[in-house]
Amino acid sequence: MKSDIDVLIIFSDKDNEEHQGNAGWVSQFRRFLELMLTQILGGKPNILLKSEFDSLTSPNMDNAASLVCIISEDFARSGRCLDNLEAFYQAAEKSGKNRGRVFKVFKTPLATMEQPPRLRDLIGYEMYQLDTETGEVRDYENYFSLEAEKQYWMKMVDLAYDIFETLMNLKGKGSRQEVRNIFKRKIIYLAETGHDLSVQRNIIKRELQRHGYIVLPNQTLPANYADFEKVVRRDMEEANLSIHLIGSAYGEIPDGTDRSIVDIQHQLAAEKSNRVDKSIFTRLIWISPTLSNASEKQNAFIDNLKRDSEAQESAEVLQTPLEDFKNIIREELLESPDKKMLDETGGRSIYLVHDRIDADTVKPIITELENHGYRVLTPAFEGELMEVRQQHINNLRTFDSAIIFKGKVNDQWVRMKVLDLLKAPGIGRNKPIKGKAVLAATDNELNLDAFKGSIQILKTDSNGALQAVKKLLEEFNN
Repeated sequence: MKSDIDVLIIFSDKDNEEHQGNAGWVSQFRRFLELMLTQILGGKPNILLKSEFDSLTSPNMDNAASLVCIISEDFARSGRCLDNLEAFYQAAEKSGKNRGRVFKVFKTPLATMEQPPRLRDLIGYEMYQLDTETGEVRDYENYFSLEAEKQYWMKMVDLAYDIFETLMNLKGKGSRQEVRNIFKRKIIYLAETGHDLSVQRNIIKRELQRHGYIVLPNQTLPANYADFEKVVRRDMEEANLSIHLIGSAYGEIPDGTDRSIVDIQHQLAAEKSNRVDKSIFTRLIWISPTLSNASEKQNAFIDNLKRDSEAQESAEVLQTPLEDFKNIIREELLESPDKKMLDETGGRSIYLVHDRIDADTVKPIITELENHGYRVLTPAFEGELMEVRQQHINNLRTFDSAIIFKGKVNDQWVRMKVLDLLKAPGIGRNKPIKGKAVLAATDNELNLDAFKGSIQILKTDSNGALQAVKKLLEEFNN
């Protein structure tokens, strides 16, 4: 699919009002999203703003690849915003490519039932500043503060990568499987539960998403059996792990059957287990240790589930405390063909992050690191975009320590790389980071106050770079 607009952002005019001469919230958001996507895509994306009273873009929205909705009370009350949203959905459905193209960004908190029906089932990206003690919500005055790093930038990274995947799929530059391989992200089917475990399921879902995993189903499941089965089969086929939480409640029963959604999802997962190899698809099934209120039908279902699962090597059934089960999930997700590679370096690998423009400048630093017995990982600059990004992700997953070198690049480039390092634990690492630092061999000012406490920052001139590296190595080994 070819589109003139990579990202179309729709919003209410009130949410982008200027304040004390500063650009509006949405304009700031657009600028930062563009910075993120430029780094990931390797080129500047076409991002267009469309407020509720803007008439510049195509009325049927058929020239936009993805849609970002800035959600607030004003958006939800704006008929024009809702019309724009509906127009995009209709254009996407007409094209036959309507999955995963809409993203909802919360400027302020908004209860589910207050959100537009089209958006209620989508995963949201909360970009507002929340005071955890008072519950007060306010806009960021400093987007590079430590608070913004924790609550704003990490969500921005998540959003940018998700949009990137959508753009790659729509532009035919990689199948969903290929994109998944780049990020080493498993697609997990987290089965819907009975009402007694809905809260626990949501906690696990959010934890998986925070660690970068794609969680299905990502929509409300249909109420009738035929459509329900069709959607679950489709999602189950994409997953390489399914997780099932079984409690006392039997679960809702779709129209047209006498079996619950919990029962049906388990059956469809078992059917896939019979068809594919264990290396392709596995199941984790947790049964609550306390089933005192379970009905006779639920007890019969659990007995059958245990017998069926024990006969299949691809299913692991556990009846343990929920926290123990969560730990098992973490262990399962950390299993990787690259685990051996992660352990081979013995703490002696350093990822030297630098830009192509500084390639000659860092050569003495690479030699110095190698002379100290370190395996030096470096970025790739040649090849297709997907291959270059793959190398960067692999380095983020395997390094023991990291040094970001700032020579002729600007502060924004450095901030992006620092955010990549901060994000590294969520993309498949299974060992701690021993050390991370920014080494700035430049006479220019360096503004990284937002990251103080998260990463060490050393400023020197080019002549003192090697001495600074020796100092870092000593600290990394302490």
